[in-house]
Amino acid sequence: MNTAIAPRTPKQERSARLSMGFSCIGHTYAHLFTPIFFTLVPLALEAEFGLSHGETVALIFLGNLLFGLAAPIAGWLADRWTATGMMAIFYIGTGAAMIMCGTAESPLGLGFWLAMTGLFASIYHPVGVAWLVRESVNTGTVLGINGIFGSLGTAVAALLAGWLMHHYGWRSAYIFPGIVVMMTGVVFTAFLVKGVIIECKMDRKPPPPPSTRSETLRVYAILVVTLACGGLIYNATNPALPKAFALDFGADENGVLMVSYLISLVYACATVLQIIGGRCADKFSPRRVYFIGYLLQVPILMAFGMFDGPTIVLIAIIMTGLNTAIQPAENILIARYTPVSRRGLIFGLKFVVAIGISSLGVLLEGFMFDLIGGFLWLFVVLGLLAAIGAVAALLLPSESTAAIPQPAE
Repeated sequence: MNTAIAPRTPKQERSARLSMGFSCIGHTYAHLFTPIFFTLVPLALEAEFGLSHGETVALIFLGNLLFGLAAPIAGWLADRWTATGMMAIFYIGTGAAMIMCGTAESPLGLGFWLAMTGLFASIYHPVGVAWLVRESVNTGTVLGINGIFGSLGTAVAALLAGWLMHHYGWRSAYIFPGIVVMMTGVVFTAFLVKGVIIECKMDRKPPPPPSTRSETLRVYAILVVTLACGGLIYNATNPALPKAFALDFGADENGVLMVSYLISLVYACATVLQIIGGRCADKFSPRRVYFIGYLLQVPILMAFGMFDGPTIVLIAIIMTGLNTAIQPAENILIARYTPVSRRGLIFGLKFVVAIGISSLGVLLEGFMFDLIGGFLWLFVVLGLLAAIGAVAALLLPSESTAAIPQPAE
């Protein structure tokens, strides 16, 4: 097999660097709308609309569902049309819908515009990740860096939501970021029109030899299980963290800012584990990294439900970091068993499970909190899901050391 890295002209190199930059920024933007909402739920929206915690978090269910279910359509369009064109639609559509969230006057109106935000934001993961994989050489490291920007989006969103709400009201937490996202789309579109960004249609780093059809189907079937487990954990912990922090630290007049600062701290610190996860996926077997990441989540998830006070902040950092650290290995496994021409579609189908169907995790969190008034049993359930994910990861095809792609110097 020819493993030489395809050379690029200076213009192509500049385009590749800009592509990585916009892909990373896009990942940040894709992860803004849900943490903004979950931060605002205990701090403003429950009182604003007179709803219980479970009823309020349910407003974003359709948005989360579309965030996942619409992803294959976005990926298919990118495969058939153009990834860069779909990214332009992502920026402008997501920004406009976020602005409209800030103008909603009723729970129904907010739920509708959150759904529209999820629809446009669904473009990013199948399109942006596949686009980045084509441009990369050290794929695990690049995906790890890209993942940092996703976690950064969550951290920034929580921080901005608390600060903007404290100073300008909860509506500003959607309107101001929405304007920034839209303006980024205008700049990106201008680069496309001027030919500064050129879409690459083939992998810069040649992929490994194709696997057999039976092995590919086996991998896909196993990944459906692990994606469902990881997605349910992710979707349940997103609303649980702000609520848990609000209960423990949000009692005084500075509680709004304290909760948003702590959530931001958790997601910012968790990026360290994401970098490590990306490097490990390049250096070692992605399958092994994937298994260990799930296994370590089991005791950490259960511990979160058993503690309170400052201890849960440290546990939350490790818990969130492990959940995101396995994603570079996960994406490498998907890319390894998927032809370039279908990668957008397959990455889209990934997010049907990981975000769309797994949005039930949001409803699970709200239901169990309203029923029990705490988080102990929720995190016991999430720990069991991590254990199932670890067992499933063990069933993935083993890799010899020689077969593992090594990073370039």
